[in-house]
Amino acid sequence: MSDDSHEHQSFETRAIHAGNTADPLTGAVVPPIYQVSTYKQDGVGGLRGGYEYSRSANPTRTALEENLAALEGGRRGLAFASGLAAEDCLLRTMLSPGDHVVIPNDAYGGTFRLFAKVVSRWGVEWSVADTSDADAVRAAITPKTKLIWVETPSNPLLGITDIAVIADIARTSGARLVVDNTFASPYLQQPLALGADVVLHSLTKYMGGHSDVVGGALVTADAALGEELAYHQNAMGAVAGPFDSWIVLRGIKTLAVRMDRHAENAAKVAEMLTRHPKVTQVLYPGLPEHPGHDIAAKQMRNFGGMISFRVAGGEEAAVEVCNRAKLFTLGESLGGVESLIEHPGRMTHASVVGSALEVPADLVRLSVGIENADDLLADLVQALG
Repeated sequence: MSDDSHEHQSFETRAIHAGNTADPLTGAVVPPIYQVSTYKQDGVGGLRGGYEYSRSANPTRTALEENLAALEGGRRGLAFASGLAAEDCLLRTMLSPGDHVVIPNDAYGGTFRLFAKVVSRWGVEWSVADTSDADAVRAAITPKTKLIWVETPSNPLLGITDIAVIADIARTSGARLVVDNTFASPYLQQPLALGADVVLHSLTKYMGGHSDVVGGALVTADAALGEELAYHQNAMGAVAGPFDSWIVLRGIKTLAVRMDRHAENAAKVAEMLTRHPKVTQVLYPGLPEHPGHDIAAKQMRNFGGMISFRVAGGEEAAVEVCNRAKLFTLGESLGGVESLIEHPGRMTHASVVGSALEVPADLVRLSVGIENADDLLADLVQALG
């Protein structure tokens, strides 16, 4: 549950203090890692603090879940073993065979794979829409639509969806809105305040921030939905472990300062790429020419650290840029302090090849880290050749 004592504090303060109460036994200012599976009961059913078994609840995970709820302004936060584990719990909680979901035409490949190869096998239907186009979303809704799924900024094309507009469409149609807030983080964007019902995170990315943990999260605006998700979290069991929870909590303490630096560096990288003769298009919502720039400026604090760009010369040229980069590490994932580069078509989005979500073959995706910006620019210039 969210900690109301931090409700009126600034984001930076909540990131450090929400859920992070001093240990009552020793006064330790950092929550301990409760590396434990079960708990001594004071008589049958006499639970201390409600803890009986660590799949159901663990004090370190509780600290993280309280922190997540506070940062997103939600009623309930839940931490999972991965972002996809969080998605799976959400879908199996909120959907039944025969239900329908509207998914974006630009989304993480693993999300698409979950819908196309797993969820569809038990009778859930889905259709694709450009969620930046309100009319396209309305046209995709059917009488069976229970969820509208949004990523903003999207992965990997950095599309922007007007959360408040789509939330209104969802309410009108009797559906619920889920927003994957991974690229923005709660520091840059607050989907629940804009009308979303559930926020999703891969905690692996900006929340953890150091490429050393895998995790996922759900935060709900409604306490009853939070309880329902918590029931399924326990029943299905893909929970965040205590050490992973502790690592994410540690990362979150510096989220605000890291995101400021990510965005500052990304703006410099995007500006350089727009002037480079071998780059045909730069996809970054901070650029005034980006079609979603005005909406992003309205609903985000800043524009984030993710950039995609297209390279003259096609797929092989894009792959060569990835291979020539030195300071930008060639690897999947994103959101760490170190800069990463990848070819989505062959890496993170290989699962969408041949689908409506297929990405351009000449696309390169950057996760711009917090290194010195001049060093990052020099590396990209040499990689582009």
